[in-house]
Amino acid sequence: MFHTFSFLFLWMFAATTTPDWPRVEQHATELLQQYIRIRSVNPPADTTATAKLLQHEFELAGMEAKLYTSAAGGKTNLLVRLAGRDRTKRPLLLLNHMDVVPVDASRWKHDPFGGEIENGLIWGRGSLDMKSTAVQQLTALVLLKQLGIVPPRDIVFLSTCDEETDGSNGAAWMIKNHWDELNPEYVLDEGGVGSRDLYTPHKTVFGISVGDKQVLWIKLRAVGTSGHASQPIPDNANDILLTAIAKAKDFPPSSKPNPVISEMKTQIDSFSNNKFMNAIQQNTISLTTLRSGLGDPPKVNVIPSVAEATLDCRLLPGQNADEFLSDIKARVNDQRVTYELLSHPADPGPSRTDTPLFAALKSAILKQNPDAIVVPVIVPYGTDSQKFRLRGSIGYGLEPMVIDAGTLATMHSDSEHIPLDQFRAGLHVYFDILTSEW
Repeated sequence: MFHTFSFLFLWMFAATTTPDWPRVEQHATELLQQYIRIRSVNPPADTTATAKLLQHEFELAGMEAKLYTSAAGGKTNLLVRLAGRDRTKRPLLLLNHMDVVPVDASRWKHDPFGGEIENGLIWGRGSLDMKSTAVQQLTALVLLKQLGIVPPRDIVFLSTCDEETDGSNGAAWMIKNHWDELNPEYVLDEGGVGSRDLYTPHKTVFGISVGDKQVLWIKLRAVGTSGHASQPIPDNANDILLTAIAKAKDFPPSSKPNPVISEMKTQIDSFSNNKFMNAIQQNTISLTTLRSGLGDPPKVNVIPSVAEATLDCRLLPGQNADEFLSDIKARVNDQRVTYELLSHPADPGPSRTDTPLFAALKSAILKQNPDAIVVPVIVPYGTDSQKFRLRGSIGYGLEPMVIDAGTLATMHSDSEHIPLDQFRAGLHVYFDILTSEW
């Protein structure tokens, strides 16, 4: 049972277009806590309960929320539409995902599914990625409905089930099977965020993401000769693989300038030295898995004949993935090593920023944060926006909160949390965005 009493008072407005913000903020906080408490872990990406929670919220506001089951095991997506003034225009899509990554509860100091509030922080898996943004989007959309505000074009709200894997049963499935209900001109998703230290020291900067790095996953397989470990051999598959990995990672910086990064440098001058900023300025390779040994557990005194590793390569927009892989093979230059592509990157390029929606995002941010610098950014990870950019949509990513680099680093960690005051400030930003002209 959902706690309907906490939903009802939100919609008790006088005849006004100004929300009762104290009540809105309290309600949204309680909704986020409920949302976090649902264990929508991927795998298995069973989002039945989360979808019903959001559906219930929309229905209380008099809005129809459609559920789409894309696969067995509760893989459920949710779609809501609010009609706009000009229905000939393609809609704005508010995109978010209900699934979260797994947890090791023994490593958490707070219940990862408790939605606890302590010292002004909301703790729990999904608090940052990205249930908070979903609640901000939902709240703003419902406020438009309840206050009788008609947006300039249709707004579609889409919550998907499996962004944390590959989106095959979520965004990709909806695009393949229900594109006529989507077909957005604009997509507003996760990605960019505000921070006083992430982008540059001692300045409030809001990044609006306009593109993702390309995802190129590669499996390397080295084949050698097996034997007794007491007698070292030069044809050891492990040694072959380690040498190959070292050569693969020893790649030169790209000589191709990135226009988004160049614009960031122009607007904010110096960059912070942290993993996020380092990653968005260059192509990267991370070694993610190593698999070798004979037996279970592997025998210490046996040299295996096969060793495998996976590399997570992230390429800036505008980079050629085939060339990047060819360069790796040329550096390794060893016929005993083979390569298997585990992903197939596609590069739609960054979305342009000379649009009414980008201007509306900037205006809404500056209204709440008048000292901020608003810049387009590339994000180092993948989002579902990329799937829509490939279909010609203009995709932006914004989590409208000011969050320090340390807190942002808790995404996917065992201490994920967000500041409560910034979550509530983001409600205002989203409402200002949706009530703008775009």
